[in-house]
Amino acid sequence: MNQTAPSPAFRREEPDARRLSLIEACARVLARSGAAGASVRAIAQEAGASVGLVGHYFGGVDALVSATYDHVDRQVAQALDKAVATAGDDPRARLEAFVTASFAPPIADPALLATWIAFWSLVTARKDIARQHDEQYAGYRARLEGLLGDCGVATTARRRHAIAVTALVDGLWLELCLSPGCFTAQEARDIARDFLALITSSDR
Repeated sequence: MNQTAPSPAFRREEPDARRLSLIEACARVLARSGAAGASVRAIAQEAGASVGLVGHYFGGVDALVSATYDHVDRQVAQALDKAVATAGDDPRARLEAFVTASFAPPIADPALLATWIAFWSLVTARKDIARQHDEQYAGYRARLEGLLGDCGVATTARRRHAIAVTALVDGLWLELCLSPGCFTAQEARDIARDFLALITSSDR
């Protein structure tokens, strides 16, 4: 009987798909049950996979949670990059797009907040997660400093302004996800734009 063997490309992609399914399942478990509930068994059940598959791809739950943190951060970064690219070439528009993208889907999402809170809860308990947290926030601030520089903000002022903008965005994002009835996404965008106008006009 003639049987068509799977192509090499298919064989390469299948493990990647299985690995991704475990990462996505881990994110859902973290959002629903927090870090304490993210056991190998719970994640495997969520993914419809065997417990052994988690060990095969990640070696254990700690490595899977770490990989999930990286994956979620990449998704956020991609959403920010898309917003900046859509804004065109104007430096001010690109800066505003980067900052205000956090107040719209897929970033302004209660499920994402729940997953992120689970990661934050591990920062003080796990050095690898603390390192990832520091690297991710440093990357966000570095991107923000570059966009501020494109708008003419002085080199000496960029770091402190990037820290301030990051804190403002985090605070607004948290409240928007936790209590969406307190203010609208448009109000959050307006608050952020007002602050950007202030710092970009005063530090040239």
